[in-house]
Amino acid sequence: MGSLGSRFQYPAQGPEECKKRKRNAQCDCDSDQEEDEAILDTPRSRKKLKSTSRYIYQTLFLNGENSDIRICALGQEWNLHKVYLCQSGYFSSMFSGSWKESNMMEINLEIPDQNIDTEALQVAFGSLYRDDVLIKPSRVVSILAAACMLQLDGLIQQCGETMKENISAKTVCGYYTCATIYGLDSVMKKCLEWLLNNLMTHQNVELMKELGYVLMEQLIQSSDLFVMQVEMDVYTALKKWMFLQINPSWDGPIKQLLADADAWLCKRRTDLCEKEPFLNTEEGAPFRSVFKYVRLQYIINDLASARILERDNILPPDWLTSVYKNQWFAMLRTEFDNDNGPQEANKEEFELSSMRCGRKLAKDGDYCWRWTGFNFGFDLLVTYTNRFIVFKRNTLSQPCGGAVSLQARRHLAYRLRLASFDNRGKLVCSRSTGYQLLTLEKDQEYVVMNLDSRLLSFPLYVCCNFLYTSPQWKTCGPETSFF
Repeated sequence: MGSLGSRFQYPAQGPEECKKRKRNAQCDCDSDQEEDEAILDTPRSRKKLKSTSRYIYQTLFLNGENSDIRICALGQEWNLHKVYLCQSGYFSSMFSGSWKESNMMEINLEIPDQNIDTEALQVAFGSLYRDDVLIKPSRVVSILAAACMLQLDGLIQQCGETMKENISAKTVCGYYTCATIYGLDSVMKKCLEWLLNNLMTHQNVELMKELGYVLMEQLIQSSDLFVMQVEMDVYTALKKWMFLQINPSWDGPIKQLLADADAWLCKRRTDLCEKEPFLNTEEGAPFRSVFKYVRLQYIINDLASARILERDNILPPDWLTSVYKNQWFAMLRTEFDNDNGPQEANKEEFELSSMRCGRKLAKDGDYCWRWTGFNFGFDLLVTYTNRFIVFKRNTLSQPCGGAVSLQARRHLAYRLRLASFDNRGKLVCSRSTGYQLLTLEKDQEYVVMNLDSRLLSFPLYVCCNFLYTSPQWKTCGPETSFF
């Protein structure tokens, strides 16, 4: 049997072919090497070495090994390390200056903020030894207080994000107060936004009890308040809120609240022979600053609502007198002075005195409605059908229970907003037309919004602001004067 060499023959190659083969092999080798180096230089993972982080937290913070300073506060001690404490602006200043504490091995901290407790300090100190900190929403106020005292910017920011993600009827007032104290403007803004969306759409007894005068004043004066159904409902909500502020022990369902508030007012008028309007009394005086932002001109345009205002005797007579007078002159202008409504943009006036109204659409379907009240003969019908929202100026085509303007054209300023919420009142989806001017002829329709079905979620809340007359006066609460 022959050798392997005799059984397999290779083709003969000359010197040039051998050199070429070597060069090709070398190129392939260099290419593979470059590719390997590129792969090695490309980041594949940003995973943290959790074991190292846990070791530092457990060994240095929890066990206090190699500690070079002891912090004492609220009856508890922490064996810590200056190199870690210097991440805190509070301790960094203390250790770098000429303060006596810079050379002390034990420091007693005075805690002037009642919101800070030992658990909050434990989290705050621990955050210096780890990158990830879990904050319970129920503990966030105390932790934020500790973070602000110790000047821990990262922890402050994380507390703010935790608060914004967990706003609800139970937390919103506490979070707002906390954000005010510690200067978290973004949290304050989120809380106000939540309250503007939910105060009227999802009324809650405990929330009304917790709302203070200043915060309620901010809500009632805002044109962004989501009103259900008309301005009279804002007045009614304030009446219930006022009753709960004076009777905080009241306990009952939200459906019973208005009846009990009315009964309480009636008892004052009869048993106490109280003829003075409630807001003029010593007990009612604190509520004046809130009630003055109710837009009374959109309440007295409905007879039943105007009668309730007179019956309740909450508001001072001069408030109502001035509104009646101004409303009468506005009506005369539309009839005799050719005031066909706003034709020029005036956002300041719109925000200050536009009509606020709303509607809840429980499920998808066809809806058509108008809001009650005499709006200077402008009978506006609103239709929701096939995911279109349409405004129609009704003149002759549909029956109407009141006087209707026959003027050829009418102008109005409006803003329409849609929103749906989850069970904690957080926005699921929202749409807005923004501030708009619109001219409608007799029985003319106008498509205000075309909705994407993928973004719709029911129940759907519709909130509108309208201005039907040209701005002719300056308004400051109920006191109104003509130019």
